[in-house]
Amino acid sequence: MHQPVARFILLLLLWLGLAGVVLAEAPKHDASPVTTADPLMPLEDLKLRLEPLTSDELLVEADGWLALVKASVQELNQALLSVKQQNREIDEARSEKAPPAATAPAADEGGEVADARKKETLDQVARLRERRAEMIDRLDLVLQAIDAKIGLTDKGLEKEAVLPYRRYIDAVSGIRLDVTDAQAAWSAVSEWLLSEEGGILWLRHIALFILSIVAFWWLGRLLSRLAGKALAMANSASVILKDFIIKAVQRVSLAIGILVGLAALEVNVAPLLALIGAAGFVIAFALQDTLSNFASGMMIMFYKPFDVGDLVDVAGVVGKVRSMTLFTTTIMTLDNKLMVVPNNSIWGNVITNSTGSSERRVDMLFGIGYEDDIDHAQRVLEEIVDAHPKVLKHPETVIQLHELGDSSVNFICRPWVKTADYWAVYWDITRAVKRRFDAEGISIPFPQRDVHIHNLQPMAVQQAVAPQDEAGRGKGSGADQRGMDEAGADADPAVP
Repeated sequence: MHQPVARFILLLLLWLGLAGVVLAEAPKHDASPVTTADPLMPLEDLKLRLEPLTSDELLVEADGWLALVKASVQELNQALLSVKQQNREIDEARSEKAPPAATAPAADEGGEVADARKKETLDQVARLRERRAEMIDRLDLVLQAIDAKIGLTDKGLEKEAVLPYRRYIDAVSGIRLDVTDAQAAWSAVSEWLLSEEGGILWLRHIALFILSIVAFWWLGRLLSRLAGKALAMANSASVILKDFIIKAVQRVSLAIGILVGLAALEVNVAPLLALIGAAGFVIAFALQDTLSNFASGMMIMFYKPFDVGDLVDVAGVVGKVRSMTLFTTTIMTLDNKLMVVPNNSIWGNVITNSTGSSERRVDMLFGIGYEDDIDHAQRVLEEIVDAHPKVLKHPETVIQLHELGDSSVNFICRPWVKTADYWAVYWDITRAVKRRFDAEGISIPFPQRDVHIHNLQPMAVQQAVAPQDEAGRGKGSGADQRGMDEAGADADPAVP
């Protein structure tokens, strides 16, 4: 009985000892804020003092600064109540019966005193507004530190721990103008415009926004020029890829400038970016075909099956590539029609680039008659090809007897030329072959066909037997009759 009790007491003492050690080593934080001792400390100093604090400690600081904001709002509202009370007193004094002429100077003097007292109160209101803005700015800095420590929601919004402070700031900030009191309204507007926490601050923010956009736009142009010069040295990069990189550098720089400018306006861009990211899936689903063209455009740019100025045959369109974007390719056809082809149609089909290489082979076929000398014809073809200045010596030209056709003996003639000289050489050699063959007495045959007609009866007998119509013509089919006439016209006169 004594051993279990002693063992329980020993375990209890050990547990209490460990708990005491843990409590002794646990950090102790004061429940009161430490940064509110100097409410007017510079924002940069406050930011440095908030950085090492934990989220729990920052919440304590937020409560302290919230109390200061509340106190400044109470003082401001008390001053605004004083202004309204003074306005009522002035209205009551003016609504009373006008004093006698003897007492008019005294009444005017009293009105001036009331106006002076109201002006002092309005000056106090302006100072209290500025103080409220200063307290709100410091509370906002604390809330930003809390967001950095506890993070945001999946949608990029602030968490519940920070929202009550934000709602209070939104409820008490800003200027509410009393349009029934012109003096108070003008005083509020003028004081805000000249305040370091109001008009001057926003003027500085707007100037920084414009300066950021202009600076990054200029920087983007500078970087795009440098990128263009660097890419000009890279012979392997296509013109399409160069244009894409140059434009991308400039646009990305401008986008960064806009984000920096929005940050200068104290706009929280994190929710905006999160919203764009969340909407990306919906946009991608809705623009499947467009994104497919985009992906195909990227593949074309990087793999470079053709370039600007190349003669291509893509998606059933033949012409020269004029320009290309990430989504479409613009082709000028050989008959000068402008065709815009989606990149997905190009990348998903066979791409024929006629100018993709520096040299091309010209394939030509020439036929001579069966009675002509084939050795003579081959010598003539070789002389014509060798005499042309644009025909390359290497690779060597191939001229050979290729086939025995139905009506001609066919030679292949395959010289190699520069790609730009393809059609010039083709047309020159074709013209020269016709002239030389005519001069050398070499015939260029055309398809011929011998038609043999076997007549079973003399024509006179056929006409006597065939029935006649009113016009004296046979009642046979008109098509058959015309066919016979045509066959008789085409028949060989040597055939009986």
